[in-house]
Amino acid sequence: MRRSVALRLSAVAGVAGLAGAIALGLPQHEASAATGGVTGYATQNGGTTGGAGGTTVRATTGTQIHTALCTRAASNTPIIIQVEGTINHGNTTKVSGDSCNTAADRIELKQISNVTIIGVGAGATFDQLGIHIRDSSNIIIQNVTVRNVKKSGSPLSNGGDAIGMESTVRNVWVDHVTLEASGGESEGFDGLFDMKDDVDYVTLSYAILRNSGRGGLIGSSESDTGNSFITFHHNRYENIDSRTPLLRGGVAHIYNNHYVNLRESGINSRAGAKAKVDNNYFKDSKDVLGTFYTDAAGYWQVSGNILDNVTWSAKGTDNNPAGPNLTSTTTVSIPYPFTLDAASCVPSVVASTAGAGKGLAVSTGSCSVTTGPTSNPPSSPSTSPSASASASPSPSTSQPAGTNLSLASGAGADGSSKASGTSYGNVRDGNPATIWSPNGATGDISIKWGSATTVSRVNIREASGSSIGAFQILNGATGAVLASGTGGGVKTFAATSTTKITFKITSSSGTPKIAEFETYAS
Repeated sequence: MRRSVALRLSAVAGVAGLAGAIALGLPQHEASAATGGVTGYATQNGGTTGGAGGTTVRATTGTQIHTALCTRAASNTPIIIQVEGTINHGNTTKVSGDSCNTAADRIELKQISNVTIIGVGAGATFDQLGIHIRDSSNIIIQNVTVRNVKKSGSPLSNGGDAIGMESTVRNVWVDHVTLEASGGESEGFDGLFDMKDDVDYVTLSYAILRNSGRGGLIGSSESDTGNSFITFHHNRYENIDSRTPLLRGGVAHIYNNHYVNLRESGINSRAGAKAKVDNNYFKDSKDVLGTFYTDAAGYWQVSGNILDNVTWSAKGTDNNPAGPNLTSTTTVSIPYPFTLDAASCVPSVVASTAGAGKGLAVSTGSCSVTTGPTSNPPSSPSTSPSASASASPSPSTSQPAGTNLSLASGAGADGSSKASGTSYGNVRDGNPATIWSPNGATGDISIKWGSATTVSRVNIREASGSSIGAFQILNGATGAVLASGTGGGVKTFAATSTTKITFKITSSSGTPKIAEFETYAS
């Protein structure tokens, strides 16, 4: 029995129309969510944090990615792998170890958990080499391009899927990626983003999927219906024959995507699947929503979508297009907060945010864009945490202005370890006499919130006798490095919207002792 999730919705602004195009359905009013950090169904089932809190390493080859996975203490030891350059068959080999299960013809994330793979700067490129996630959980992939992965011809990789998930996969966030092919199945390619054989709690956000016969599927056959809770938002599908996506069973939330030139069909809900389709923009396309190529019906709930030069085929035994007059055939309850951009501005918002190399820019939910947090690690691979591009903040003993967000209602604290007699909660109790210390000379402590919170300044108040050497400040929701330096005091970085801020101590000459971990919006 799948876990039931409670509905948490509240009203936000409605959706505008667009002159010259067709707007069908009324806008859904949903709970507002601040920008930045993991979104969608990947926030459920305990959330998706990837390698947050783990060691940060640098990789310029596929072999180095596999080595980083294989040299961890265990298969669930958190790790952030920052990738630069082009990863291909020529620099990717199988690596063995107790904490990994890799392969030579793909980036293999198998039987592991707590991993972030993030491209540096303008993003890394996986050229003809797919990323395979199997029997794994809590994975984040950001700011990478995966292109021309083949299942026939040469070289072969990952069954032809750019990113593929299968066999008991949970909590994956794929964000700001570009997935592309150079043709369809006859040219040797398969899907760009596939999930099958028990995959749950996945979000694909701010991605470009283009130039392929198949966008992606959820379920490999009409009997593979045990995959569910998938979110697709602010993605651009362009020059795709079909499967944007193909849903076989389960529940999907599909909102604020831009679809251009879908040649045969688009969102294909089959075999009892339920799709909530909100405020998308469909242009120059055919049969953008319905049940196609089967008599196993699927269902949809629609609101606020715009159809711009969309054509529809006739209904038949194996063909049930949802248009031309879109009407809901089911209802879907969404358990997480989200904000809908008006469908009329989706093309411009998606153009500014989707794909690798966009600085992790995201929508504010009001037809405008904000730049997300980025990291810029050092120039060579390392097994130690890498430095941030942010200038090392100077320690200060001055009191920051504003409200200490660590004391806000609903805030909490956690960390990597705690020495005897200390507690994580001591850093946010307002009492300088109570402290947290790691169980050793290094460790991390975090402040977390139940909803996204904007932070640009922290104050690390050390207790008497404390010794903090080098540190990193991390966006705990994504693993991105926001700042680095030495010592305690006030640290400033670019304003970041997140559900978790982590202070990671990477070296010290004695015992770190933190009395208060204060956080501020400015």
